[in-house]
Amino acid sequence: MTRELAPAWLVTGTDTEIGKTLVSCALLHLLRARHARVVGAKPVSAGDGPGGVNEDVALLRAASTLGVPPELDNTYALPDPMSPHAAARRASMPIDLHRITDAVQRLREQADAVVVEGVGGFLVPLSMRDDGGDLARHLRLPVILVVGLRLGCLNHALLTQEAIAARGLALAGWVGNLVDPGMLAQADNIELLRARLRAPCLGIVPHLAQPDPRAAAQHLQWAA
Repeated sequence: MTRELAPAWLVTGTDTEIGKTLVSCALLHLLRARHARVVGAKPVSAGDGPGGVNEDVALLRAASTLGVPPELDNTYALPDPMSPHAAARRASMPIDLHRITDAVQRLREQADAVVVEGVGGFLVPLSMRDDGGDLARHLRLPVILVVGLRLGCLNHALLTQEAIAARGLALAGWVGNLVDPGMLAQADNIELLRARLRAPCLGIVPHLAQPDPRAAAQHLQWAA
């Protein structure tokens, strides 16, 4: 009998450096309370960290309970910290969406729950032809949107919502992450996001001096 695929979610963001990894790891910590085998994946990373492992990938692995081969949880580890399409070209590693889709399916066959973190914003280019939205369309996973709370986030969040809908994907929820503690009219902006985003708010993560997935998880309410 074929094992039923584990539930999985795609975490995307309104931009780069807005807390996708923090929220993805926090979601993994919430899932660990319900499932024995949870795993995070970042199919495309750009920029090596210590030991040649991308920092985001290392954090996702630390938050996971299931160890997997790197080709499954970090299919394309691009060494240069730049747009994936340029990093892939420089590394002579063209990104194949089918290869990523197969890797995520294999993760769902092995795990009880999977969190897939995108790279950059939702439409970041992966090649001259494909972008993050095309990858999301291939994966067909419910999407969780991380909104980096700072000036400009309203436009970015609403545009991203429309891009997700245009690809026929479900926006399962959104998380606000206060990346700018000095942001003016925080409450007003959050109120508008609650009214205009067509998905439940899963939580608002305050500015954390030391980003900690366990601390962030305490601010999330997610009935996965």
